[in-house]
Amino acid sequence: MTKLQKIFLFGFLLVLAALVYTEASKPQPVSWFPSYSKEDKIPLGTYVLNDLVKKSFNENLSEKNIPPFEALQDSTLKGTYFFVNNTINFDKTELDSLISWAKKGNTVFIAANYLGGKLLDTLNLETSTEVTIEKIGSEPLLKLVNKKFALQKPFHIKKDLSVRYFSKIDTIAQTVLGVSGRFIDSLKIKEPRINFIKAPLGEGQFFIHLQPEIFSNFFLLSEENTTHTTQVLSYLNDGKTIYWDNHYKSGKRVNISPLRVLLSNKNFKWAYYFLLIGALLFIIFEGRRKQRSIPIVHPLTNKTYEYTQTIAGMYLDKKENHLIAKKQITLFLEFIRTRLRVPTENSNERFYKTVAERSGNTPEDTLKLFTFIEKINNQNNTSKEELLKLYQEIKEFKKKTDGKS
Repeated sequence: MTKLQKIFLFGFLLVLAALVYTEASKPQPVSWFPSYSKEDKIPLGTYVLNDLVKKSFNENLSEKNIPPFEALQDSTLKGTYFFVNNTINFDKTELDSLISWAKKGNTVFIAANYLGGKLLDTLNLETSTEVTIEKIGSEPLLKLVNKKFALQKPFHIKKDLSVRYFSKIDTIAQTVLGVSGRFIDSLKIKEPRINFIKAPLGEGQFFIHLQPEIFSNFFLLSEENTTHTTQVLSYLNDGKTIYWDNHYKSGKRVNISPLRVLLSNKNFKWAYYFLLIGALLFIIFEGRRKQRSIPIVHPLTNKTYEYTQTIAGMYLDKKENHLIAKKQITLFLEFIRTRLRVPTENSNERFYKTVAERSGNTPEDTLKLFTFIEKINNQNNTSKEELLKLYQEIKEFKKKTDGKS
């Protein structure tokens, strides 16, 4: 690496380190994710509510991490099943089990902005969102209609949130417990909308509240809002067990990979990115080969052809035709064994037929060649003409075997 390259690399790393430090030192933005998990201390978690319920109901609190359908298989469960989340959507089987459980004298409390269609249809309810042109944004105002709380001012959620309400209820069987509206210019609900009802079912009931934010950390830690939440929960203070649902939670904990855990912390995340960038830079600048180039060593050339020519020339010079003929016959028989896969120990009619079939030669030509070979083998001297004839006939035989004729 040249001196100039080292200067550029050092400058780049310095700038990168400054960027990483700046990003890592930024204050983490507040998460407004509607978690409603008892473990979350973010604004829309329920850490404070869970602590409040534990203190208020003491030993009469049981947490359920499994679906309600599974939990209600236990026939000994008696009390209130408590649900709070941004969305609650039961399937038909689960809803039927909750309704059946409520009819036996139990209570189901649901606080959610959005309810599943099966629940709304079963209880003959319809919901909507309040919209007004008087003010951009909507900060909910909440109030209970019970005479004990009638003189209180509405409780104000100082955050732009949807104001959900029941646009239709069963007025004969169901009871209105609370109303809501939008904050315009004063703590007064100009057009009260039903947002909290009681729906009797057999010997029990469903309580449904459409503003789950009143159970969030944000609401409970703002001014005197704990009073309103306590008043809502007072409808459940019957001395029975409260079954806190941890299943229907947008922020419930799930199994995640170790890398996800690493990246969830901003400091670990930037350390991980810095490590990856450093590894990439090392590969770019230090990953090149630093040794001298290896010279090309050419493989040894095959001298077989030249060697054969030399040996053949020596035999020809000595005029040892018979010895050359014997060598040709030996090589030819080797060809028969290796190329045609035919043993050469026995020369009979079956041998000639097999060689002819596998070589593509006629039986007559094959027999003629091997007869001539036998003649050469049985004599003591071979003339130059016989040697050339043997060479030509073997050559023609091999040509037909290779399919070149």
